[in-house]
Amino acid sequence: MSALSLPCTIFITKNRMDDFGAKDMHCGDLSAEQLKRDFQLSDVSNKVDPYTLTRSSYHPVSAYQTSYWRAGTISKEECINILFDEFRECAKTFSFYGPYRDNIIDMITHMQHKKGMNFSSTRLDSALREQILTDNSRESSSRLLLQKALTKNIDWGNGYYPLQAKGKLTAAIGQSRLPKFDRIQDRFNGMGISVHDTWATQINIKSLRIDGDRFRAVVHYKIQDHFGLDNQDVLDWKFRKFRLFRIWFVLQRYSLFGFKPFMTNMETTIEITGEHDVKKD
Repeated sequence: MSALSLPCTIFITKNRMDDFGAKDMHCGDLSAEQLKRDFQLSDVSNKVDPYTLTRSSYHPVSAYQTSYWRAGTISKEECINILFDEFRECAKTFSFYGPYRDNIIDMITHMQHKKGMNFSSTRLDSALREQILTDNSRESSSRLLLQKALTKNIDWGNGYYPLQAKGKLTAAIGQSRLPKFDRIQDRFNGMGISVHDTWATQINIKSLRIDGDRFRAVVHYKIQDHFGLDNQDVLDWKFRKFRLFRIWFVLQRYSLFGFKPFMTNMETTIEITGEHDVKKD
């Protein structure tokens, strides 16, 4: 029986990395008429009307009230700058504590200036690592399910992991809840609004050391999300009621603006250790 050759990819999602054809990666594809008629986006901003390029003369207290507009146009560039500033201000409602609270501000500014370039940051990598290491659910943690599969399938007598049992590792990850940021705390710490769910995941075992009845595996997670909105994100009233999503959608999808969404890349490497339970043999 042959040993599993390392490093080795043990899990890849059906959604592929760098999928620029995904629905939430579209940009500049909708007219003002379509935005107002099909998506009910007549009231977008408290400060400017993006369709007429006019400045608001009234700033309502409630985020749900309709603004009033006065005559007098502004430039397209000025309108864009005002919308992005308002976008950042609205985002603070979802991101006001903890070490990751500035992620969304950085990502909005990246959208404004970087023309669709991929985004990564040490803060996002740290958030991913923390999420994986603090998920202690025996039923759904990818880390703990992988630990269990390694412990059960290592050939302890010969000191290696058999190639024919590779599928057991893939199956273990398939049964898990892949890392994402939809916990209660993520609604307020900046991770829910900046990443929330994820698009594609790849997990590799970089090395596996077996010493007697103990093992140490080094596992690398690579995760990608899209910082962009598709039609359903705004057709859903639960999202459309928030001004943040209305501004975001118009900046991305309105043909006059067409700001490109981008790939958000996160990665981290963790150690998984375990030992052989001789009593279960």
